[in-house]
Amino acid sequence: MSRRRLVLKMSGEALASSASDETIDAAVVERLAGEIATARNELDLELAIMVGGGNIWRGTTGEGKGIDRATSDTMGMLATVINALALQDAVERLGQPTRVMSAVHMAEVAEPYIRRRAIRHLEKGRVVIFAAGMGNPYFTTDTSAALRAAEIEAEMLLKGTHSGVDGVYNADPKLDPTAVRFDSLSFMEVVQGDLRMMDLTAITFCKDNKLPILVFDLMGPGQLRRALAGEQIGTLIR
Repeated sequence: MSRRRLVLKMSGEALASSASDETIDAAVVERLAGEIATARNELDLELAIMVGGGNIWRGTTGEGKGIDRATSDTMGMLATVINALALQDAVERLGQPTRVMSAVHMAEVAEPYIRRRAIRHLEKGRVVIFAAGMGNPYFTTDTSAALRAAEIEAEMLLKGTHSGVDGVYNADPKLDPTAVRFDSLSFMEVVQGDLRMMDLTAITFCKDNKLPILVFDLMGPGQLRRALAGEQIGTLIR
């Protein structure tokens, strides 16, 4: 029987410290790496991760400061490589082999992204960490994660949130105490309700390619393993 193949979208902010101005909190990275390594081994699944770079640089931030959008987005892609290397180091220290694959060519620090090679790494039990988005400006790492998930024929895209929100709600639960979480939604309900828990381009791409999305709280202890195990948590969009 073939193993489950999943793609986890992890924001860059998930790696940052909430207690200081550190862009990468070693303790947080180590905890997440522990959950990744343990789940990969205990559940015997194939896992790829798309990591964002918002803890270091956002393309839209630079654009707002007068930097050319394409240039600013490229800076953001390089930020994701820094995060990917930090995550790789933490995961490999726990004995779990990984490969960082970058959409921007930088042979000294990461492999180039090649679809068939990524699939082969997964088949060999390595965690694949995708860096530099899809290598093009104007696209978020949400959309890049959806693209990579479709390319490697993953069965689901897991969107891990870092803000303490454990799924998709009908209103902002931080502002509205009566907000209700959805257990499941259709893609059309997400689009029609303008429920922006992901980039709209990513949502429509997943819809067109029949790729389910699970939105869950990445930072809650044990939540990542539960999501990878297929338990009913968060909000499932299909």
